[in-house]
Amino acid sequence: MGEQAFSLTPHHVGISVPDLDSAIAWYGEVLGFGLERQMEVAQIPARIAWLRRDGFRIELFEVGGAAALPEDRRVPNRDLKTHGTKHVAFAVADVDAFVADLRVRGVDIAMHTRIHGEPMAFIRDNAGTLIEIVQVSSFEK
Repeated sequence: MGEQAFSLTPHHVGISVPDLDSAIAWYGEVLGFGLERQMEVAQIPARIAWLRRDGFRIELFEVGGAAALPEDRRVPNRDLKTHGTKHVAFAVADVDAFVADLRVRGVDIAMHTRIHGEPMAFIRDNAGTLIEIVQVSSFEK
């Protein structure tokens, strides 16, 4: 692949949620994201919150009358059968220890397994949105 003429830096992922305040609390308590700012966008209309951790942002949208997350989008392998964006993934030092901690805290674990010997997991946020957890060492080989 040739040299790129521009730099590309990950910035944020956007997630539609049914309740902005409870989503802000969930992402803060479970994944350690802090609230950066909130706003209303009349053109949508929507309430929006920007959360940030370690230079990465999550943009949460609460839009009145939005459709609920379909059941198939809550199951990792079934979600892949619908085109489009699938999930955001975060790397941790030890997937198994991280998932054990999440279980104790009552987080919804959708999947915890090994693929090609590497540990990985999917969790669901408080609205059912899938979040993948991978092990840092899995990508350093």
